Amino acid sequence: MVNRIRLLVAVACWSVVAAAFAEPLGEYWGTAEREEAYYTIVDLPVPEEMSLECGSFEVLADGRLAIGTRRGEIWLVDGAFEQYPKPRFELFASGLDEVLGLGERDGSLWITQQTEVTRVTDRDGDGRADQFETISDAWGFNHYHEFAFGSKPDADGNIWVALCLSESYNSKVPFRGWCLKVTPDGKTLPVCSGIRSPCGIGPNEHGVMFYAESQGPWNGSCSLKVLQQDGFMGHPVSFNWYDLTDALGPKPPEPESRSRLVVERERVPQLVPYAVVFPYIRMGRSISGFQVDRTDGGFGPFSNQIFIGDFSLSVVMRATTEQVNGVWQGACYPFREGLATGLLACQFTPSGDLLLGGTNRGWPVRGPEAYSLQRLDWTGKTPFEILAITAAADGFDLSFTLPVDREIAEQAETWTLGTFTHVYQQGYGSPEVDQTVPKVTKATVSEDSLRVHLSVDGLVKGHVHEFDAAPLRSADGQPLLHVNAYYTLNEIPLP
Repeated sequence: MVNRIRLLVAVACWSVVAAAFAEPLGEYWGTAEREEAYYTIVDLPVPEEMSLECGSFEVLADGRLAIGTRRGEIWLVDGAFEQYPKPRFELFASGLDEVLGLGERDGSLWITQQTEVTRVTDRDGDGRADQFETISDAWGFNHYHEFAFGSKPDADGNIWVALCLSESYNSKVPFRGWCLKVTPDGKTLPVCSGIRSPCGIGPNEHGVMFYAESQGPWNGSCSLKVLQQDGFMGHPVSFNWYDLTDALGPKPPEPESRSRLVVERERVPQLVPYAVVFPYIRMGRSISGFQVDRTDGGFGPFSNQIFIGDFSLSVVMRATTEQVNGVWQGACYPFREGLATGLLACQFTPSGDLLLGGTNRGWPVRGPEAYSLQRLDWTGKTPFEILAITAAADGFDLSFTLPVDREIAEQAETWTLGTFTHVYQQGYGSPEVDQTVPKVTKATVSEDSLRVHLSVDGLVKGHVHEFDAAPLRSADGQPLLHVNAYYTLNEIPLP
């Protein structure tokens, strides 16, 4: 009953928030019809009586799918991975609170809900949970917007928990705005401070823990950030909890509002820059759950890349990361639009497809459905895409999914670049500022025509570098499926 009352209050509050921020969602890539030839959207039927607001997924050892929901349920599903899915749902647990983290370990489900990390077990084997053990509730909770996003257990069994601020702007109860690591025996270890409003957490393609951050105060745009031990993620309102622990060392200096992140990194040594900036509206508006493609080619040519959803725009994007001069940075790329609702969770299946789920509850979303469970299936055809961008001392290296037309690729004018950054400020979000126009001076194509090195005059440390390769064609004459990509250049590699 308490959870039901809390849910009704939350729905009412979110309706007010949605009305207040119901700005136009903006035009989008316009590539859905072409995308369909490569990645088909498959609907997984949900019983009419169910309101399946997916918040987390896990593929279980017995081959079933587990779904944690925003309504506090855990469902076990057979048939979700079939070519023509006819899923069968069994309720495993209920009465929980916003299940936004879910993983299996040692025969139990380890879940993250708003108030705690919980181990959930079916002791008698009847298909229903009958043991709920609090592993950690070391943080505070007193507002519906104080979400907690939890990872799957890492290699040591730890759950990493990214804690949303109170009401999105304040930190009113302990450790709101921090990341905490919960060990299997319940120790709760602070990792970093300065988080604003996370909506996804997990390892990047190199096995390092990252989280998805939303645009807002002290965050000019959405971004992927590394959860760096003792780091400061950028929002200083949670500095008050340094008084509760010395685990992170001394409180960082206060950042200066209306500065630039690259400038404040020199003043605030703990400040961790965005690893990958997702330009607002052009590349999502509220990025969410993500997972690395470990299908070894089962999902197409993008093995070991990050796939990430967006809540507001109902799209899926790709990202790649690398470490340069000890700092994480990387690029994001469009992938698939046209999903049915606001995306919160994604999960690769044993057969190499990508499950996607979410809800429209809380904020305006592009997708037309209140909630959905869908799957992206690769058709076996390879799209002509920018596969990955990496930084070089004198420019960038680009790789492609198919060989490029050498004559076109070697022309410097084929490649259009621009740069920008954001105002690092207490105010909400930021316009794109300090724009520059670098010049490609030379384009060198590899012998196999799958890679192009761009020599660039005018790289700008700390800026997002935007690529437009519309004139490019593949060796057999295809245009790029998506012509844009965006690289966050925190550091320029040494020669």
